[in-house]
Amino acid sequence: MNGDPSNTAFARIEAALARIEAAAARPRPADTSGEVTQLQGKHDRLRAAVQDTLTQLDQLIEGAQG
Repeated sequence: MNGDPSNTAFARIEAALARIEAAAARPRPADTSGEVTQLQGKHDRLRAAVQDTLTQLDQLIEGAQG
């Protein structure tokens, strides 16, 4: 690689691309921490809370409309 800034930048970009491609090719480790399970539980609880709130809101709107 010579001292030309364009060549240096191009070489750095190619090296970064090679690192990205290598990282993308590596298999991801299995989730052993249970984090996904915890997040799914939180998601389910939040979904239920939102559904309950929407039901209450519907009832309030119906009551206000008479």
